[in-house]
Amino acid sequence: METQFLELKDGKIAYDDSGSGPLVILSPSLGDLRAEYRFLAPLLVQAGYRVASMDLRGHGESSVHWPDFTVADIGADMLALIRHLGGGPATIVGTSKSAGGAVWAAVEAPELVNGLLLIGPAVRDGMPVWQTKLLYAPLFLNPWGPSVWMKYYQTLYPSKKPADFAVYLDTLGKSLRQPGRMAAARKMMTTSNRASEERLSKVTAPTLVMVGSRDPDFKDPAAEAQRIASSMSGKVQIVEGSGHYPHAEMPEVAGDLILSFLKTVEIKRAESHAS
Repeated sequence: METQFLELKDGKIAYDDSGSGPLVILSPSLGDLRAEYRFLAPLLVQAGYRVASMDLRGHGESSVHWPDFTVADIGADMLALIRHLGGGPATIVGTSKSAGGAVWAAVEAPELVNGLLLIGPAVRDGMPVWQTKLLYAPLFLNPWGPSVWMKYYQTLYPSKKPADFAVYLDTLGKSLRQPGRMAAARKMMTTSNRASEERLSKVTAPTLVMVGSRDPDFKDPAAEAQRIASSMSGKVQIVEGSGHYPHAEMPEVAGDLILSFLKTVEIKRAESHAS
């Protein structure tokens, strides 16, 4: 698909747009590309959804230089894209740090967000920001940063890797070696998730928290998912054996679960209009 660009005040967000029907925004994990959803997006289009996959600011084909990389900024970019595409409302699918942006967006503009799917959500601070900067930021400094990230990235698929994983990993590595890309990821990595954690209880949209049972980003993935879902009256879906990317590691399993959730969102939206 041809890349399109949303021009914003401080830069541009790259995205692609396909299909027709209810709008779904796909926002990838920190340090990844919108092609993270290369298996999920076609399933959603085939099922009758309009799907817009976006690159995070500083990532992929989005511009590099932005003043900030917070979850509020990620959420604001999501809302800007929804408005640009006609105002939705949309269901937002966000992985990891993007999940925090999705929570922020849902509270900031509830009229534009009718559902949230949070995958491996990093919506709370696991440690103080100063500690994150001290322990992790140095690992991802250039020139070794992209190589370290690639080694870490491979651990996020603990059960099985997609058939195209070697090619995808090479593409991701080349992207992160472009000037400014790794620095942008590092800045985003060291921002607080407080803005999303504080808003969890204010989310009114139907929400599904999906985690892989072997997600290495969490000491106890199921417990973290339940903690988050309980804060926002959401539901939990555990994908057994999967890591941080169930929609890419086990798309045949996660895809059906995601489609089922989207149908629930549409039913609730119809009921709301009827009342």
